[in-house]
Amino acid sequence: MRINFNVPPYTGKEMDYIRQAVEAQKICGDGEFTDRCNRWLKERTGAHDALLTTSCTHATEMAALLLDLKEGDEVILPSYTFVSTANAFVLRGAVPVFVDIRPDTMNIDETKIEEAVTPRTRAIAVVHYAGVACEMDTIMEIAARHHLAVVEDAAQAILCTYKGRPLGAIGDFGNFSFHETKNISCGEGGALILRDETYADRAVIVREKGTNRTLYRLGRVDKYSWISAGSSWLPSELNAAYLWAQFECADEMNRRRLVLWDRYHAAFADLEAAGRITRPVIPAECVHNAHMYYIKCRDLAERTALIGWLKDHDILPASHYVPLHSAAAGLKYGRFHGEDVYTTAESEKLLRLPMYYALTEEDQDEVIGRVREFYHAG
Repeated sequence: MRINFNVPPYTGKEMDYIRQAVEAQKICGDGEFTDRCNRWLKERTGAHDALLTTSCTHATEMAALLLDLKEGDEVILPSYTFVSTANAFVLRGAVPVFVDIRPDTMNIDETKIEEAVTPRTRAIAVVHYAGVACEMDTIMEIAARHHLAVVEDAAQAILCTYKGRPLGAIGDFGNFSFHETKNISCGEGGALILRDETYADRAVIVREKGTNRTLYRLGRVDKYSWISAGSSWLPSELNAAYLWAQFECADEMNRRRLVLWDRYHAAFADLEAAGRITRPVIPAECVHNAHMYYIKCRDLAERTALIGWLKDHDILPASHYVPLHSAAAGLKYGRFHGEDVYTTAESEKLLRLPMYYALTEEDQDEVIGRVREFYHAG
């Protein structure tokens, strides 16, 4: 396609930093660039600790392991999310309990959570869709009443806030993604954010294959050994070096994406006013990061036709998640609590438009023009 859906961000310093890591003869992880990235994440979130991981998937799996989930425990989450959100808990033997979403933000409907709580519920996993925060005050109040942990899937929400508080550091755990489709990327990568010290020592151990190797590296023990269950979730120093170049430019990249998001939003205002499409909603208490720009068509047939129209004009759009509760694994491992009023219906309308750091305004205007042509509003 001439205009792709995504182009991974690149600042120009990435290869210089990778070269520095190679020349330092420290490429296996937890070197200087990893430390820089961890410190940056701590500073930007205000969390107790931040640990780079090999992916957001693995950060979520770490959270599930740290929660000591047992067979038959339950975790409440939205069905409209990526499979990793549920897989992390399924791998521990827990049951994903799906609840409906809000049609305005596509986030979990906070009013549906409490009625899904049972004596086996251990945690609530929320997903900040498109970098727009869930209603975290209500969710944290529910969690406190029922003594539940809160896991924030903030894969799309780097540099986003809710009532001035950084996402990823409101719940007990926060998980970021640095996949190539994300605002800040190292190809594959993630981070686990720990709000306070409750899980800090164990997190360092499980990330290093269940050993106290990090404590050994810091000189706090004279030898390291196997301490608990864990896995190899430590990314290469080369990934961290690549990522550090993007952290240095994160605010600039964020501003650029917001400019593009605002241009889309303004361009389609009249289509929404005419009832042809629905635009994203950003609640007043939320600051987003322009992770994506989507529109909602009137139904699945119209979305399918619009996708075909844009592809015919060398533009690659994208739909998004198939609700997990309707998938074979979702039916096998989990259950939907309550009525699916919005999850399936809204997911079938949503269409994401090209959005990336290097997208030119000329190419964006082409996308806008073709969408408007489709709706005969040119």
